[in-house]
Amino acid sequence: MRIRSILLFAAAMFAGALGGSLLGPHPAEAVAREIIDLQRDVTSLLQGQKDLSTQMTTDHTVLKTLVGQDVDNVNKLTNTMQSVQKSVQDVQASAGASLDTMSTRIQGVSDNLDEIKSRLGKLNQQLVDLQSAVQSLDSKVSGSAPAGGTASPTGTPTAGGGATTPTNGIPTASSSPSGPPPSADLLYSNGLRDITGGKYDLASQEFHDYLHFYGDTDLASNAQFYLGEIAFAQKQYQQAVDEYDKVINNYPKSFKLATARYRRGLAEIELGQKTSGVRDLREVIRRYPGTDEEKKARARLKELGVAATTAAQ
Repeated sequence: MRIRSILLFAAAMFAGALGGSLLGPHPAEAVAREIIDLQRDVTSLLQGQKDLSTQMTTDHTVLKTLVGQDVDNVNKLTNTMQSVQKSVQDVQASAGASLDTMSTRIQGVSDNLDEIKSRLGKLNQQLVDLQSAVQSLDSKVSGSAPAGGTASPTGTPTAGGGATTPTNGIPTASSSPSGPPPSADLLYSNGLRDITGGKYDLASQEFHDYLHFYGDTDLASNAQFYLGEIAFAQKQYQQAVDEYDKVINNYPKSFKLATARYRRGLAEIELGQKTSGVRDLREVIRRYPGTDEEKKARARLKELGVAATTAAQ
């Protein structure tokens, strides 16, 4: 626009000069000189306009190249950020699984320690009772011998007849042909030892035996819970859900209820049953506030991008 105005102004000057030369008394030579100068100015203006147009074209090309490079850099940066985000998510998922496994093992070790303490107390009491029985029997034997004959060192009756007495002084009960089942303490502690050692098949059999023989004891719900943990560790998630269901439905007073519901939610998520899994995790938050399971449920829901509570809650 500015160049156009200059050209119009130059043309007007040229016309004025030409008119003045024609109308005025100036000599022809002066008029010719002015026309030549004016032509030179116009030529300079045209050349300047051409140079300016060339420069603008060059600048536009350079700017377009720079914009293209910036777009490429932004795309590369976006791809890099997506790769980093995926790597972080993978690390978080792996860390979450490792923490869950470690939590199960630590819980098993804790229960194992409790059982060992309980067994030691019972063994100590049995030892005291045994010592009392031996002392009582020794005092009776030293005071009077059996009337029918003396007992042999192995506890078998003598020719005169008498009760069979073992060398430790305590009568033994005859066992059935198949033998009695292992004690509850032995089955449970062996199951804990084997699950923490990764011997899942052996631990599963021991906990099943515990439930078969001692299903009405205080630790029956624990044995049922560990059957779910074994199935979860072996990635048999549907079986794990079924085992956790039995804890929740059959043992309403179990102190494993919060953990069983939390683990059931995780197993359902692994099965692709996200709605059921989210519902269980929210139930953990609602029913067991302030527990470790509540904190872990909130963290898992955050990873899933789901609110910890519904609008109705």
